[in-house]
Amino acid sequence: MKEVFVIADNIVSPLGLTTKDNFLAVSNGISGVKPLQDPSKSTIPFVASLFDDDEFQKNVTKDIVEFTKFEQLLILSVKAALTQTPVHLADAKTALIVSSTKGNISLLEEQTLSGELIDKISLSTSAKKVAAFFGIKASPIVISHACISGLVALITAKRLLNANLYQTVIVVGADIITKFILSGFQSFQAVSDEICKPFDKDRKGINLGEAAATVILSTVRPQNQSVIQFAGGSISNDANHISGPSRTGAELFQAIESALQESGIEKNDIGFISAHGTATMYNDDMESKAFALAGLQQVPVNSLKGYYGHTLGAAGLLEVVISLESVRREIIIPTKGFSTPGTAQPIQVCSTLQPLQKKAFLKTASGFGGCNAATIFRSISL
Repeated sequence: MKEVFVIADNIVSPLGLTTKDNFLAVSNGISGVKPLQDPSKSTIPFVASLFDDDEFQKNVTKDIVEFTKFEQLLILSVKAALTQTPVHLADAKTALIVSSTKGNISLLEEQTLSGELIDKISLSTSAKKVAAFFGIKASPIVISHACISGLVALITAKRLLNANLYQTVIVVGADIITKFILSGFQSFQAVSDEICKPFDKDRKGINLGEAAATVILSTVRPQNQSVIQFAGGSISNDANHISGPSRTGAELFQAIESALQESGIEKNDIGFISAHGTATMYNDDMESKAFALAGLQQVPVNSLKGYYGHTLGAAGLLEVVISLESVRREIIIPTKGFSTPGTAQPIQVCSTLQPLQKKAFLKTASGFGGCNAATIFRSISL
């Protein structure tokens, strides 16, 4: 089985257009989440991290003006990542994976339903357009698996690379927040009317957010003194409820255990956990139970939802990218909004900027339908 390395990454969010800009913001405690009033998305005020449309349009160049906002986000993120490393885009050994939960679903709010509109909404259509823009010849792959979509896309890429089907895989994810999406979460009474508080006893629910993120993976090891390896990944499903997660955490624990086994890393070597941490009662309790079952209760845990909101299909990728930068800079980003422990099992929630002592991290995610994913990355030296 071939080793898989991270060779480039990027984030496009309301906090910035590069990984560097985004990491600088979050390391300084800056959040994109704020109270908003936008009648086009909600009849009542809400709290979210959204792009300023006027500012976003300044980044839309002539070559992508005809694409939808969702597709523009994908392209802008991949473009920035490609400036970091040479990739033979037209090579049959280069693949593209697009991750999203909703894609162009917002077009239903703007246009009359027709065969043409159905084609535009299709995630495969967007993936093909992005692949064509970059001249990628291999047929693109679409991953849409609720809130674990970004991590599933990475795990899928790793398996393709391990099997020697490709040499390089560009994994990109994005979602935009629309009236349809926001109203759906509001109907579950899962949306907080204030900035979210992951793992806090007074947490009230999620904030939503818009973003795109890219991770480029390769079996060719970069010629750096130290590189980051994608060491292991696993997926599980607890089949508990259409929207509620497992009450025991056993199934996320299974994904964590499988990822650890694949990686060959001992749990004592994990420097921190980048949790899903949505600030909903059931998710945060479930994760705390899973970490306890895995014997990881003493490992620092953070959630990035207080900086970005829940970015849906981009969340796993975005949070992996911030965690990759944490490893490079040897610091752990704190959990914004957390102050008082309040989960079913005690965990070490990181509430201040901390030095990172170990060079591996675990990233978890869970989503509707009881799906769970766990990935492990580590820094290795020559």
